[in-house]
Amino acid sequence: MDIRLIDAKNHLDSPVRISGWLAGKRSSGKLHFLQIRDGSDFIQGVVFQGNVSPEVFERAGSLSLESSIRITGTLVEEKRSPTGVELQVTDIEVVRASLEDFPINKADHGPDFLLEHRHLWLRSKKQWAIQRVRNTIIYATYEFLADQGFIKIDAPIFTPTSCEDTTELFEVSYFEDKAYLSQSGQLYIEAAIFSFGRVFDFGPVFRSEKSKTRRHLTEFWMMDAEMAFVDHKGNMEMQEQLVYFIVQKVLEKNIYELTILERDIEKLRSLQLPFLRMTHKEAVALLQTMGSSITENDDLGAEDETLLTKDRTSPIFIEKYPYAVKAFYMKKDPENPFYALCSDMLAPEGYGEIFGGSQREDDYEELLKEIRAHNLSESDFQWYLDLRKFGSVPHSGFGFGLERIVTWMCGTHHVREAIPFPRTMYRITP
Repeated sequence: MDIRLIDAKNHLDSPVRISGWLAGKRSSGKLHFLQIRDGSDFIQGVVFQGNVSPEVFERAGSLSLESSIRITGTLVEEKRSPTGVELQVTDIEVVRASLEDFPINKADHGPDFLLEHRHLWLRSKKQWAIQRVRNTIIYATYEFLADQGFIKIDAPIFTPTSCEDTTELFEVSYFEDKAYLSQSGQLYIEAAIFSFGRVFDFGPVFRSEKSKTRRHLTEFWMMDAEMAFVDHKGNMEMQEQLVYFIVQKVLEKNIYELTILERDIEKLRSLQLPFLRMTHKEAVALLQTMGSSITENDDLGAEDETLLTKDRTSPIFIEKYPYAVKAFYMKKDPENPFYALCSDMLAPEGYGEIFGGSQREDDYEELLKEIRAHNLSESDFQWYLDLRKFGSVPHSGFGFGLERIVTWMCGTHHVREAIPFPRTMYRITP
């Protein structure tokens, strides 16, 4: 019977055939131990000389790493195995032998070497685990938002202007007028709330900022959500509920993967609602006692975010930043217009910002004034202003960078490990 390894425990003591790849091998006298991967899981296959023909035993010994194989045998319980199952091999069919030695072996390889061979490094057990956690996060996001009444609206990738800062845009030479790759779908899906109430977009975005930190990519995946009739407080509540849901789904589906990654699972299990709220002013005061030179007029830097979160086990919200350091579309705090009704969610353990959100300015005249104050083109944003002409309502939204959440969930150091093929300032291959 042909099976996938993810279903192995359902076929104990039964003859099966598995199609996959040889991920590792060691031999000891009359035994060959084969590490087999089929995409859904890993298993050890044991080839005992007394149980197979001389041809099969020789074939097992000559197999090269990453050869594709079909392997037949009986599944037995093995408590020492991470998956609790082992395969007693009776036959091996080579589908395609590797044409040369696999370049990624047990020797220490530097990050540049592994990035240059990313197309092969994806086969590694840790990358397999990271990408499976990433997949869980994606589907958990869809599930949660659907349950909360959101529908997916696809924003365009080509845009005529920036939603925040044109210095971070990639210009595209194709259209008669200037066009850029999108840095966020936010403004476009705002238009859809007047039709659907709650909407979200999930897709690739592009930032041309010259940043080489472990938290930045040039191309990454972003989810943006917008909600009609939701204020700043309700916006933060929706965000924390989403994060809590994501963490629970990862703990439900990916304990094996987190174990492979040597992630401290108890730190994820200790996450609690509600998350701590701290105003920007309060955060600045705290940071200054910790040695930061930040002032009340500054945005938080990466080092500041790390200081605030390195000893925490749950995310925290930093809210009400100075309006001057935030985007033109954010609504000012009616109690003190020096501040914006906005928030950043910072992941614990020093991972920094993962969510950003705000209540949007819903008044036509106020929004027009801010567009002018930011020296933006009124004609470029006329369509956005139109949204405030016809039945404007209080509304809020937020977005998260997928790779930053994956990095936190997996406990990895660099965001480039959280995406299959990272694009950075210095890398566009493979």
